[in-house]
Amino acid sequence: MRLDRPSDTPWLRPGEYWPALAAATAGLDTPFGVLSQPALAHNAHEMLGRLHGGPANGTTIRVASKSLRVRKAIEAVEALPGYRGVLAYTLAEGLWLAETIPDVVVGYPSADRSAIERLGRDERLAARVTIMVDSVAQLDLVDSVIPPGKRNGIRVCLELDAAWDAPLLGHVGTWRSPVHSVAQLRALAERVIERPGFDLVGLMAYEGQIAGTVDRPAGKPVYGAVVRWMQKRSAHELAARRAAAVAALRELTDLEFVNGGGTGSLESTSAEPAVTEIAAGSGLFGPHLFDHYGSFRPAPAAAFALSVVRKPRPDIATVHGGGWIASGPPAADRLPLAVWPEGLRMVPREMAGEVQTPLTGSSALEVGDRVWFRHTKAGELAEHLSEVAVVEGDRIVDTLPTYRGEGKAWL
Repeated sequence: MRLDRPSDTPWLRPGEYWPALAAATAGLDTPFGVLSQPALAHNAHEMLGRLHGGPANGTTIRVASKSLRVRKAIEAVEALPGYRGVLAYTLAEGLWLAETIPDVVVGYPSADRSAIERLGRDERLAARVTIMVDSVAQLDLVDSVIPPGKRNGIRVCLELDAAWDAPLLGHVGTWRSPVHSVAQLRALAERVIERPGFDLVGLMAYEGQIAGTVDRPAGKPVYGAVVRWMQKRSAHELAARRAAAVAALRELTDLEFVNGGGTGSLESTSAEPAVTEIAAGSGLFGPHLFDHYGSFRPAPAAAFALSVVRKPRPDIATVHGGGWIASGPPAADRLPLAVWPEGLRMVPREMAGEVQTPLTGSSALEVGDRVWFRHTKAGELAEHLSEVAVVEGDRIVDTLPTYRGEGKAWL
């Protein structure tokens, strides 16, 4: 898959873009997913351009695999200049990706004993995969599976809690690492360094309250203003704390990388001198959650189509399936969005269902017609499909298996 930057942006012309995808996939049976190669390439290059100072500032982007879950697409993006490595979401997945990608960081601690043992016994994988640690208990678990004298050195990345402990709002951000202060981080780093069989190589601090929080939600201007106020102050606090944390660690060891941010914070996180790379993935596929960020808007590179199978009333068309729900607080913004034909809405008392989704807003739809949807957030498409059709213009140029299509189902 080549990801040369496209010269045209047809997704800005919905009346042209969606019919072209429909024409390209007319021979496919629903449900199916598509990946627009030009739109994916556009998003990949736009993300590099959003880095503070551009790609020339030296900060790289690590591809967050959980948001794509299509191995060939991950590899194609990772191969672009300015991208380096993958952030995996399980150790088993990381070991699988490391067969072809030489730099994989697992973004979450693991209790997968078989994967830990495989990592410790395979010299090649041990040199390519870095595990995430935020407590001594996780080191103890590794040692209980395969002790230091019987394994290769295990590469370790420490995770610093990037949430903001706000004076009035309390804990703002995801509940991840228990390591919040510089002193806590330094103490943990010293424990890692003194233990045989572990090599401290990196630091991660993911600011979900900035990177993963919509700052201009539709129909909620006051809430959006509060979010932007929170993000500005949280970013200021974290930049100072992260810089101090990196300085403390560099007194103890040489760090290969300092990871932070995400698709929604490429500009602010890359502006921090202490950060060497940003982990991002959702912005590559351009799900509809990112339509409501103020500073950027990716192209809708990924989408899926469902067929109308019944008409319970002349003004209602029911498609087969549709409940491809995103993670996070249960709300309407976690649902897939019907985008073509335009004007479709879900029925409030039923919404997106596991096996059917009724839609209002287009009495012209008939049994057999197709409706195009965009997913909300990250890997929903790949968890429901075994493959995606790669489309360029009005033709299919490739078909890529998803993780599920390759027989992989980790989370």
